[in-house]
Parts: sequence; structure tokens; C-alpha cells
Amino acid sequence: MSILVMKFGGTSVASADLVRRAAGRAIRAKQQGHDVLVVVSARGQTTDELIELAHEITDRPDPRELDQLVSTGEQISVALMAMAIHAAGYPAISFTGGQVGLVTNSIHTKARIQSVDVDRIRDEFEKGAIVIVAGFQGVDAKRNVTTLGRGGSDTTAVALAAVLRAEVCEIYTDVSGVYTADPRVVPTARQIDRIAYDEMLELASLGAGVIHSRAVEFGKKYHIPIHVRSSMTEDPGTMIVEEVGAMEQITVRGAAMTKDLAKVTICGVPDHPGVAAHIFHEIAVTNVVVDDIIQNISRDGSTDVTFTVASGDLSAIVETAGKLVKELGARGILTDKNVSKVSVVGVGMRTHTGVAERMFRALADAKINIQMISTSEIKISCIIDRASAEKALCVVHDAFGLGEKND
Repeated sequence: MSILVMKFGGTSVASADLVRRAAGRAIRAKQQGHDVLVVVSARGQTTDELIELAHEITDRPDPRELDQLVSTGEQISVALMAMAIHAAGYPAISFTGGQVGLVTNSIHTKARIQSVDVDRIRDEFEKGAIVIVAGFQGVDAKRNVTTLGRGGSDTTAVALAAVLRAEVCEIYTDVSGVYTADPRVVPTARQIDRIAYDEMLELASLGAGVIHSRAVEFGKKYHIPIHVRSSMTEDPGTMIVEEVGAMEQITVRGAAMTKDLAKVTICGVPDHPGVAAHIFHEIAVTNVVVDDIIQNISRDGSTDVTFTVASGDLSAIVETAGKLVKELGARGILTDKNVSKVSVVGVGMRTHTGVAERMFRALADAKINIQMISTSEIKISCIIDRASAEKALCVVHDAFGLGEKND
């Protein structure tokens, strides 16, 4: 019997009626002959509300206790989903991440999955039950509750699909699929029918919030098709799949915006071998993810090192950078907490020229200044002032004709 994994986001289970709707989808899949595993997020704004509650107690909640708190949101959702399926006359059982053996490392609030033991899930499949698992959470080797960070329920779903060798992992959300850009910002954005893992991975990491980038990583690594769909309609949605040759005919597949970034420059760093490695080792110890990095040309034996981080990580980075300035004898630190990034992505960039020129020209014509540039084989990104971010996304989207049907 084939296995189907279905993940429902917070907006898809925000009310009793929506929980029953999601339960109905799971039951129909069971009736069609699948073993069904449902992964559920916390309802609505529950996680945000729990985090706010923690900050009413203290400005700096202990990470372990914060995980203990916010993980309760998903536990509520899975129990309600199981009750809804029971009420419809079908067997179901709910589990936390720890109860199904989802083991992570011990980095609280940003844990990564290390192993999954699905024996208990398979046992329940043998009994004919629909299994519901709490997304976003697991336990470490010492049985402490851990969470996977924002979007972690997507990661839970695809990881379980990979270990179970599921036929497909369906991600149900409040939008009908993956779009060429955020439709709330770009009115001409349109839905994409099929997109390659690499393209979706770049878009997700660059701010396309429809699915978490780590979930796409699991899908690509284990060859699990991911189907992004609306929980409110029967629309076909978007399939995230292996790259095929025809995909290279389209130069740019989508555009994305990472809005809340901060730029940090450590000025006057000694230009010696190993200095950059030391700087980013010290930053890595803080568990802060660094994005774009630029090192200027050396002058008088020193250079400037500039990088970007999420705005929320700026205070932690400034503290670390201050220590590095003293240690290295650098001149100081410059920060800008009001920058964003706009990017274009497409596997067709590998075989088409002129993409960078078209993007830079579009931004120049719109009088938007580029502060930093980074590229990969299938991506071009520009750091710009945050006040221009939404305008830049629209301009770039239009420059590549992404609102036109071409896939």
C-alpha cells in the first residue's frame, strides 16, 4: 500500500471547521487506499502568541524552556485532528515528534533532524489508523524537547516522507501553490505548475514563504515529490520535482524578496591568511546564519569584511563583532539594519546570457541603488535599501516577463 504524507499549516487548522475539513481530506486519501500520515502545525497565530507570552516574563527566554513552551501549539493541533477523524468514524492516533522517534541535535529553537525511527508509525499503519504527528518539534539525545525553527513543520513532513519512502508529500497551505513572486506584493505574479528542487530551494531560502528551504533539501536528497496545494480548494497546485531538460528553456522561474536583513561591516581587518576563517568561526559559534559576504580589496595591509544576517540576529552579531575588533586590532564596526534583498532564480541561467544585465538595468531605471551583489549558478541577488524592496521586486518581476504564462 502506498504511503501519502499530508502536512497542514497553521491557517489550515485555525478553526474547528478547518480542522474537520483537513480531517476530511485525510479520510478521503485513506478511502483511496493509501496509508496516511498527517503532519500538523500549531493553529493560527498560536506560536507567535506563545513567544509573546514568554517575552512578557523575560526579555531573553531560556532557549530550552522556550522550546518546551512553543512545542505545545502543535500538540493541541494533533489531538484535535485525531478527535475530528475519530468523530467521522475512522481510527486515528496522534503523536508528538519525540513519541515517533524524531531525534535532533541540541541547538534549541534551530534544531536539525539527525534521525527518525518510524517503527511506531508503521505499527499504526498495520492497524489501519491514520497517524497524526506534531510538526516543528523533536527531542535531542537527552530527551529534551527541541524545535526546528520557523517553517519546521514542512521539514518534519518531508523528512518523514523520506524515511517512509512515501509516494508524495502534500503541503497544504493558504495559497494555491508556488508563485513567480509573492502575490501580495506583485499583482501580476502567477502560479507555477512545476518547479525544480534547486529553483525552489533558492526561492525558499530567499524569502518565498510557501515552503521551508530545509524541507526542499530533504525532498531533493531523497527524491520525494512535493505537492504544494491550497487547503481551501481542489486546485492542482505546484509540483516540486527533479529537474528536467525542458526547464532550462525558461531563463528565470521566479523572483523573491528577503525583507528583514541587516548589513554588518568590520572595518580595517588585517589582510592575512586565516583572518576571515577566524571571523566566521566566531560568528558560527553564535549559531547565527550569515548570508552574503563581500571582502574589499586590500589597502595598506587591511580590508573591510561585509556580510548580512537576519535583522533579529543583529544584536548577537554586534556583540561578537565588537570582540573581534579588539582581538584583531580592526578599526571598528558599521551596521545598517534597514536592508533587504531581491533575487531572481532559474535553472535556465546556466545556459542563457544577459540575465545580470537585465536585472541591473531594471533596478537602475527604477532609481534603486545596489549595495551588494551575490550570484550562484541559478541565482542573482542584490542587497538594496529596505524602503525600495517591494518596488524592486515588482520591477524585476516585470523585467523578466514572469507574469506571462511560459511553463
